Amino acid sequence: MKKLYIETFGCQMNVKDTEHLIAELADEYEVTDEKKEADLLIINTCSVREKPVAKMFSEIGVLKKYKKPDAKIGVCGCTASHMGKDIIKKAPIVDFVLGARNVSRIKEALSTPKAVITDIDYDDTTYIFKEHRQNPYKDFVNIMIGCDKKCSFCIVPKTRGKEISIPMDIILKQVQKLVSEGVKEVTLLGQNVNNYGKRFSVEHEKVNFTKLLQEVSKIDGLERIRFTSPHPLHADDEFIEEFANNPKICKYIHFPLQSGSTKLLKEMKRGYTKEWFLDRIEKLRKIPDITISTDIIVGFPGESEEDFEDTIDVVKKAEFEQMFSFVYSPRPHTEAATYENQIDKEVAKKRLHKLQALQREILEQKAKAQIGKVYKVLVERYEDGKIYGKSDNFYSVESNGDESMLGKIVEVTIKEAKHSTLLGEL
Repeated sequence: MKKLYIETFGCQMNVKDTEHLIAELADEYEVTDEKKEADLLIINTCSVREKPVAKMFSEIGVLKKYKKPDAKIGVCGCTASHMGKDIIKKAPIVDFVLGARNVSRIKEALSTPKAVITDIDYDDTTYIFKEHRQNPYKDFVNIMIGCDKKCSFCIVPKTRGKEISIPMDIILKQVQKLVSEGVKEVTLLGQNVNNYGKRFSVEHEKVNFTKLLQEVSKIDGLERIRFTSPHPLHADDEFIEEFANNPKICKYIHFPLQSGSTKLLKEMKRGYTKEWFLDRIEKLRKIPDITISTDIIVGFPGESEEDFEDTIDVVKKAEFEQMFSFVYSPRPHTEAATYENQIDKEVAKKRLHKLQALQREILEQKAKAQIGKVYKVLVERYEDGKIYGKSDNFYSVESNGDESMLGKIVEVTIKEAKHSTLLGEL
């Protein structure tokens, strides 16, 4: 067998794409952690912000030092989609470029000298990928590809193409197969998962995300359902009710705010207001022990102090359990990159520091509130008399236990909160 080395940057969809790449190549290549012994080296890239793009070229330089003379280097993912042949121009050592929408064509890319395959209209929603799973107890399942939103800051529609949902019968068969192999938890993936069913590339019954959740939850042996990422605009009452009342759905939700300013949300083309977002949060917070994470952009073009204080206000009211916050990063092919009223980076950094300081205060209080609670934990790892896993609401939990608990859901009483990990006892 030849050796495959692969690095993954970015979101869960990139993680799943990496699994697909490994599976598609499994008849020729086995995975290695050693760059110097690899016959094929792949970087699966992200382009949501500038930093991962710069890191990609840095990593190409590192791979060049380690690669065997006859080894190939490939760049896949979102940066591959938007830069295409420019990657090979800047880094001639690269042998092929494969876009995020073209994962199923990896063998074509490998067999074509200096291949650049970046068709964002390519449709593989009915393609049945081979399987590779890193965790025996849980897995990601794609339910859609692409994105139809026109958020002015986001490059994803230009790298993953228009939104197409995967037929429900394919999804259900995939989940059933995973469960038959011992999987207890699946995470449904999509750029806007709760807009599932808007468009299919084949004839299909009318179905929405709530219906899909109901059908997936009927699968015997499946114990947990997660999904990411829902869009606040599509978080209607029907969706929230299903999320709240379906016992198989884990009570954790990633709910991207981006900004607390209605004015900026309009500039961002998010489609909702500050008031709508807070109304949805109020409904979600009625669910016992729910945890909510979010994304926030600071320093978006035109952001005034008043706009920033609106964001601070939402964070204080929502009290997110986790927050991914960044200074605005202009991306190619996006509308916001052309806006003239760009914010000074130092001003944006000060705002980010203030926001993150507030979040740390919130997390300190949240951590104290976990002491004494009992959580159901899916045990994923055992080491030196300790078990490790995630609670239903996505806390990382460490407890006493034994190896026989692997793959099982156990109850743990929380005794101590340490950073992002809860320590407990069975």
